[in-house]
Amino acid sequence: MTPLHTRWPAEAIWQAVAPLLPGFTVEVLPSIDSTSSELMRRARAGRQEPTLLVAETQTAGRGRLGRDWHSEAIYRDTGVVPALTFSLGLPLAPRDWSGLSLAVGVSVAESLQPQLPAAASGQPRVLLKWPNDLWLQDGRKLGGILVETASLSGVAGEPRHVVIGIGLNVLPVLAQGLRTPPACLREVDGTLTAARALERIAAPLVQTLLGFAEAGFAPFQARFAQRDLLAGRAVTLSDGSQGTAHGVAEDGALLVHTARGMQVVTSAEISVRPAEA
Repeated sequence: MTPLHTRWPAEAIWQAVAPLLPGFTVEVLPSIDSTSSELMRRARAGRQEPTLLVAETQTAGRGRLGRDWHSEAIYRDTGVVPALTFSLGLPLAPRDWSGLSLAVGVSVAESLQPQLPAAASGQPRVLLKWPNDLWLQDGRKLGGILVETASLSGVAGEPRHVVIGIGLNVLPVLAQGLRTPPACLREVDGTLTAARALERIAAPLVQTLLGFAEAGFAPFQARFAQRDLLAGRAVTLSDGSQGTAHGVAEDGALLVHTARGMQVVTSAEISVRPAEA
């Protein structure tokens, strides 16, 4: 493995999170196939301690519905980390899992941009696109979230091991082959590096997960609404039906008013995107 080029705030993150999660560890690797896949492998092998696993490069990173997430090749061998890719794994037993990816999105967006800029300020706004993407308000994707769980005991109601995978573009990436060029964190805050972004995100994310385990998505509903990219917009569902997005319910379900009335969209397999002009 090549040596690490970036100074990661592993000690600071550990000090902030360890009191909340006994046995918590932070690991930073120069390269791995997928941080989420690695934590799932460990969990299934009985290694279930809370772990934050960071990779400077992922060779087989996975997005929603199995899509690939790769760090940009143009930065290879420069010592620069162009994308923040990490996963957090821990046992969790919420009363209801519904809306977890939305709560994670709220936490990450607020960590990156605690206050939404005024609409006329000219500053980019970090918004949330249901169910698990971060976008800028101009319609460009900034990053994504992937939530996976595995049973620890096989007993219903017992804690499951949840792995939260997050990928964020930090520096500009090539748009070749993409209909819409991606956004990056430097557009939001010119001082952000992958390491600084991780330090902002990590502890609040753990607090969010613990809060979600206690109270579910309902306390995050209004905060999601403040950053809801789709609210009031014409959208097309993956079955081809069209309508207008009307925010999310207390369980995180997307509400879409269609010709058949208000539809409640809950399946993780449904893709929602702004309708074509």
